Amino acid sequence: MRYWMGWIGLAVASPLVAKTHDLAATPQTVAWGHYDATSKPVLTIESGDTVVVHTLLTNSPAGLEKAGVAPADVEPALRAVYAGVPATERGPGGHVLTGPIAITGAEPGDTLEIRILKIDLAIPYAYNAFRYGAGFLTDDFPYARMKIVPLDRKAMLGRFAPGVDVPLRPFFGSMGVAPPPSFGRYDSAPPTINGGNMDDKALVAGTTLFLPVHASGALFQVGDGHAAQGNGEVDITALETSLTGTLQFILHKGVAAPYPRAETPTHYIAMGFDDDLSNATRKALRNMIDFLVATKGMTRDDAYMLVSVAGDVEVTELVDRNKGVHVMLPKAVFTKR
Repeated sequence: MRYWMGWIGLAVASPLVAKTHDLAATPQTVAWGHYDATSKPVLTIESGDTVVVHTLLTNSPAGLEKAGVAPADVEPALRAVYAGVPATERGPGGHVLTGPIAITGAEPGDTLEIRILKIDLAIPYAYNAFRYGAGFLTDDFPYARMKIVPLDRKAMLGRFAPGVDVPLRPFFGSMGVAPPPSFGRYDSAPPTINGGNMDDKALVAGTTLFLPVHASGALFQVGDGHAAQGNGEVDITALETSLTGTLQFILHKGVAAPYPRAETPTHYIAMGFDDDLSNATRKALRNMIDFLVATKGMTRDDAYMLVSVAGDVEVTELVDRNKGVHVMLPKAVFTKR
């Protein structure tokens, strides 16, 4: 098993027959715009179980139709959620997240491993939009625009414009657990120690995400589907769409992850979030150094040097109040002698 720290931890034994659950997005199974340690789970599973989870894009039926989506092409589930979730249950953010999913036995001080087994496009279109006051170049674009982009699921291309095709690599912009109870109802927009709206385009199928548990059950939520995104997400949206994810959950007891991190088949990923980009970078670098010291037996000096000569420091996103930075270190540098 892989662990955030180098300590000997206990992975909770899977049931004799791990179950696969199907979780639809309905007015009763979504959290609109927040993560909250007091939320009641809409599904409770065991460590080792898999969930096929359905998510909805972050836009209204009216907004999609105004941008050119035919009324018949708006998902009935999206209409149902917009009609059925009371105003008192919405906000402070705008993301429609499916969950929370509780994992039996999860408690603060544990780590939740989320294996991203598969991500499917749920609809044949996406949108990109910017508006004044949001995004990174707000003064350069003091108006709003929204664009519908057809998705070619066979070719896995977004038909952005005539002669302009964007390769699709679907991932969830928001994957997180409940924050500590002291956070209250936490806005879904700025990512932090619970994960959340990380907008990390490396979190595709085949990647594993590790999140620290801050509340009983962990209370995992997912949404903000992206068909594709560039690092930075500079205008505040990606190719926003609805996705269906197949996720497996593994609980590691007594293994305290200090911060979200991830692994692809080829790279270790450390993250940092802060409203100051420099501080976000410092957090990501320190988290990678701590990981190398704990799991690879390196000195802090050597870990710092290795990140400088072999790691890549990348801006995850610039637009969610808390900026995101991630450090990617190739696994191939660790060779057996």
